[in-house]
Amino acid sequence: YGVQAMNAVYKASVPLASVVLRRAYGIAGSAMSNAETYQYRFCWPSGDWGSLPIAGGLEVAYKSELEAAGDPEAELAAIRARLDQVTSPFRSAERFNVEDIIDPRDTRPLLCEYAELAWRRLASEG
Repeated sequence: YGVQAMNAVYKASVPLASVVLRRAYGIAGSAMSNAETYQYRFCWPSGDWGSLPIAGGLEVAYKSELEAAGDPEAELAAIRARLDQVTSPFRSAERFNVEDIIDPRDTRPLLCEYAELAWRRLASEG
């Protein structure tokens, strides 16, 4: 079903706007929009997107460092703190073609503005 949904997004000829509320990783994240068509992607500050989530995989990725540490919990906390510095939503927004990180209260007005712009564009093409 996921592939069918992704195909529908990529075959759609209408303007598309999406709002990332929570998580969007890898192919699932890129399947929400087609950069070759008129589209806009907003994200709430609660959104978490990127290549892969780092939570849950740190213990495996840093297993040898954690085993060698005198205090594995403190070492894990230090690793998380270090990685948190490079996982800013603003940094991710730049890399994953997110047009804007918005206040959730602004969602409706921005989607209405997008609909108006998309309508004008479609009217000028047709």
